Amino acid sequence: MEAIEELSELSESMRQAASLLADDDPSDDAAPRRPTTFLNAVALGNVGAGKSAVLNSLIGHPVLPTGENGATRAPIVVDLQREPGLSSKSIVLQIDSKSQQVSASALRHSLQDRLSKGASGGSGRGRADEIYLKLRTSTAPPLKLIDLPGIDQRAVDDSMINEYAGHNDAILLVVIPAMQAADVASSRALRLAKDIDSDGTRTVGVISKVDQANGDAKTIACVQALLSNKGPKNLPDIEWVALIGQSVAIASAQSVGSENSLETAWRAEAESLKNILTGAPQNKLGRLALVDTIAKQIRKRMKVRLPNLLSGLQGKSQMVQDELARLGESMVQSSEGTRAVALELCREFEDKFLAHITSGEGSGWKIVASFEGKFPDRIKQLPLDRHFDLNNVKRIVLEADGYQPYLISPEKGLRSLIKIVLEMAKEPSRLCVEEVHRVLLDIVNASANATPGLGRYPPFKREVVTIASNALESFKNDAKKMVVALVDMERAFVPPQHFIRLVQRRMERQRREDELKNRSSKKTQEAEQSTSKRASSPQTDSEQGGGSLKSMKDKSGQQDKDTKEGSNLQVAGPAGEITAGYLLKKSAKTNGWSKRWFVLNEKSGKLGYTKKQEERHFRGVITLEECNLEEVEEEEPSKSSKDSKKANGPEKTPSLVFKITNRVAYKTVLKAHSAVVLKAESMADKVEWTNKIKAVIQSKGGSFKGPNTEGGSMRQSHSDGSLDTMARRPADPEEDLRWMSQEVRGYVEAVLNSLAANVPKAIVLCQVEKAKEDMLNQLYSSISGQSNAKIEELLQEDHNAKRRREKYQKQSSLLSKLTRQLSIHDNRASVSSYSNDTSEADSPRTPSRSGEDWRSAFNSASNGPAAASSNSESRSRSADGRSRRYENGDVSAGANSGSRRTPNRLPPAPPRY
Repeated sequence: MEAIEELSELSESMRQAASLLADDDPSDDAAPRRPTTFLNAVALGNVGAGKSAVLNSLIGHPVLPTGENGATRAPIVVDLQREPGLSSKSIVLQIDSKSQQVSASALRHSLQDRLSKGASGGSGRGRADEIYLKLRTSTAPPLKLIDLPGIDQRAVDDSMINEYAGHNDAILLVVIPAMQAADVASSRALRLAKDIDSDGTRTVGVISKVDQANGDAKTIACVQALLSNKGPKNLPDIEWVALIGQSVAIASAQSVGSENSLETAWRAEAESLKNILTGAPQNKLGRLALVDTIAKQIRKRMKVRLPNLLSGLQGKSQMVQDELARLGESMVQSSEGTRAVALELCREFEDKFLAHITSGEGSGWKIVASFEGKFPDRIKQLPLDRHFDLNNVKRIVLEADGYQPYLISPEKGLRSLIKIVLEMAKEPSRLCVEEVHRVLLDIVNASANATPGLGRYPPFKREVVTIASNALESFKNDAKKMVVALVDMERAFVPPQHFIRLVQRRMERQRREDELKNRSSKKTQEAEQSTSKRASSPQTDSEQGGGSLKSMKDKSGQQDKDTKEGSNLQVAGPAGEITAGYLLKKSAKTNGWSKRWFVLNEKSGKLGYTKKQEERHFRGVITLEECNLEEVEEEEPSKSSKDSKKANGPEKTPSLVFKITNRVAYKTVLKAHSAVVLKAESMADKVEWTNKIKAVIQSKGGSFKGPNTEGGSMRQSHSDGSLDTMARRPADPEEDLRWMSQEVRGYVEAVLNSLAANVPKAIVLCQVEKAKEDMLNQLYSSISGQSNAKIEELLQEDHNAKRRREKYQKQSSLLSKLTRQLSIHDNRASVSSYSNDTSEADSPRTPSRSGEDWRSAFNSASNGPAAASSNSESRSRSADGRSRRYENGDVSAGANSGSRRTPNRLPPAPPRY
């Protein structure tokens, strides 16, 4: 009984462990109690097998109806609780929270009445018809006994048996009458138990009514064989116990005033069994042996479950410790401890805030997105076209000069125009400051929410967020002042270098125009001299003229041929907007030509190039909407070439070179280059490239300049009628003002680009860096300056967090206790299992009886009734067959009959006759 009591405690510990793993509170009485089935014992057997008598023997009182009139027709569940303080005759029936002392006969009659009524009205097939009793006695082990109807009844099917015995750890008590021991191989109860418990770790075979088989030698021999684990091979390897079954009823009838009648009856039962089953192991006889065997099977089941349960408890313990670490310890109840907790929470908030900004864990990336996305877009969207419209420029210049117009340059008006346009950059800068401020506020809130300690104290969390928000508000105002000051700095002082270069470019243009005029006049004089020479020597002139005419004709024909041959460019795209082909690109370092593959997208206005045609990524891209196109002459040939040219006359091949420059002189076109010089492979390629590039540039407001060559100037002169029309400086003041306004616009765009790069720097300095330093310093100083009473008021812990901490602390304590208890039992079970295996291997069982009556009985049962009534000749043949079967010496009359038997293993199956 002590073993069962110990297992009961272990079962309760395992139940609590399972509840903890399911996140239930085992100590909460109001919570649903998670059931455990380790202490359940389900009786299986046919009608009249003695199941109820066996359970009565375990209870210690004849509570369950037995006999023909007391056949079990519905499941009866008896939940036993052992109470040593009660007398051996006392039975306490507990219904809900009420207890009532009853007699065994009253309970038995009440159950008989309920079974009779249930047989007439109910089906008896499920828990709806179940009869539940909760009893407290001093004689019963703490088990839950389940008495099922006979399995040969129609009311019992596999679903009922699985409902009570399947998918759990209940012990299966397979009850077989002693008179049916020879037919044990065909027992349906055993087959059902084997289906449910294939490894036999929770099945106990009970041979009941042994006294009724007294005198039948073959039956007794079969019973003894089963108890010695020598049954047929197809039987499961289970433990067997023998009972008489009526000891409790006899003791109850004979108990007049004796308290020890049950113990006396159990001892008398054991003595009777020993006298009947003289060759059976004595530790498998009687009610006490049954209790010990059930305890042994329960221990086996617990041993199977313990490792997984311990593993789960270890994982749960780690999770609970992590949760306790997240929730933190309880606050120290002192002024110094309270202040220390407050400063520690500030440090936790600081770590989270810095992680959100520096590592991109939170919304820190939004700051960079604002700098690189929205702010530059707002700068580009400023209405520069409207402000630099010629009419608006004229109006501003007129208003700026007052009653006296400018004499040479409208500097005052242009300065006013610069201030007006740059003033518009203040609003995008302020909006950028506001966006960064909102991002920082979001980071503060996210950091506060991500700080576990602040979640425990909502008032303190609100105070931290308020202090940080106020600090960020002051940083925002400082940042606005800073960015406005940056814009005002650009407005207040316009550096003269840009406009000095502008004047220099004007003078350079004038110088080039003068050179063109001088060159054209010189050519005119040379033409007059050539005409006079031809007049003085007509033959020579005619020959020279013929040669010159022939060369000019060849030159013209070659140019027309090149043009008519067609270009080698490739065209793609739905509307042919993509053009690709090879061009020679002039290197600024080596002054040499490199062949590159160029691709023009007329739709996007981009011209990109790669080194090879098969490359997928451009090495450089030119934005044509910001550029001008200009035709240029090829470089002067070598000296020998010049001599040959002079000998053959002033012939010059058409130029294949053109140049792309930026509209604003100081801006770059590609990488660090202010101009890109390109050369086509043929005149047809050049014509197609320049036409398409010119179309893109002119659609965006750019210009195209013809070649500044002598031939070009002469052609222009012939077409316009005068060279001065093309090369002279514009005399129209309006044209001059337009030209100056474009130069001013270039300066303004350069300043805006500079602001787009410098305003983010100012914002980072005034907002982000101050948030990382000054805001956190203000947080510490503000919290440290609070009084102890104020800090205690702020550190009012959230009730939910407090309850959760108490819950996890309770779980942690219980987990430690359960892990310790279950580990002890696990180690003890391992040692016990090892010692049992060793003892069984060292001392194998020997057969207690040398006769073969039990073998013939089992064989007769397997052959059916015909074999049992056969003549002595057939029995002789059977004996011969049996002797052939056991010729290996597993079980024989020889001296070594028992030495070869493996413990708890059956011999090979005999051949069927």
